[in-house]
Amino acid sequence: MAPSAGTGDGTATAVSFAAPRRVELVAVDLPAPADGEVLVRTLWSGISSGTEMLAYRGEIDPALPLDETIGALGGSFSFPFRYGYSCVGRVERSRCGVAEGGLVFAYHPHQDAFVARGDEVVPVDGVDPRRATLLPLVETALQVALDAGGVLEEVVVVTGLGAVGLLSSLLLQRAGARVVGVEPSAERRAVAAAAGLRAVPPDELGGVLADIAPAGAPLLVEASGRPDALRAGLPLLAHEGEALVVSWYGTKEARLPLGADFHRRRLRIRSTQVSTIPAALAGRWTRDRRRAAARDLLRELPLAPLATHAFRFTDASEAFAAVDGGAAGLVHAALWYT
Repeated sequence: MAPSAGTGDGTATAVSFAAPRRVELVAVDLPAPADGEVLVRTLWSGISSGTEMLAYRGEIDPALPLDETIGALGGSFSFPFRYGYSCVGRVERSRCGVAEGGLVFAYHPHQDAFVARGDEVVPVDGVDPRRATLLPLVETALQVALDAGGVLEEVVVVTGLGAVGLLSSLLLQRAGARVVGVEPSAERRAVAAAAGLRAVPPDELGGVLADIAPAGAPLLVEASGRPDALRAGLPLLAHEGEALVVSWYGTKEARLPLGADFHRRRLRIRSTQVSTIPAALAGRWTRDRRRAAARDLLRELPLAPLATHAFRFTDASEAFAAVDGGAAGLVHAALWYT
């Protein structure tokens, strides 16, 4: 393993995506913090089962930039590269207004210590650091709820109860929707129930909708990561219903039935994503406001059932394989560093 930060040699240890389905620990430079920056010692980092798994599997166009909105992510999805966007740690040195010793969240690749701009870290003092790794997923789910619009007393079907699907369901239910989650995994349905959500296997959804929405659901939120789930979900929509697609399918093709039924019923398909604020909301929402709201939600939402798996940082290869393989009961996995 590469030398760790704190050895005095100016290096840290990071996860590198070396090839499809292969990660390694590598040594990276760790500069001293400059004016306006902080040095953070990582305690936990979360693994996303969405975009991060696409990157891990090599299912993203290698020419695509990693994320132009996150300063710590440079380059493209061409192997090897470093990725990740959910680090939580203690400020060890500060050359700005962020207090030393404070707990902060940062959109940074998996790394045992790192330097970041003070205005790019989010103070999360008082929040359990493992729970705080869910911040970017809570923010994504918040954007889903904002894009969904008014859902009070409306039936909303959410397909896929991974972390983002569960969090989206919780926020839509909080907004007054009558949420029905659809998930083939019995373990994930149990997690949903523990969080106060209604969840059914796919073969029971038709019967449930016949009782509560015989004309179809006005909104389908597709969060499974499977194009076939979107295809199967379109017939469930009511006249002028909408499918809101959370999933990024990467290089997987989505073959959809867009014939007479789709046209005559005026169905809509729309994407939702968290990198930007949509124009329709820009007068009221900013990224700073959304991030602050997501931080507050860390304390308010029943997140404990979602934090199902933890792995040592040195066992990162095992952790990514478990997420990729859909380990039994896994909803959200994180790496711990101490």
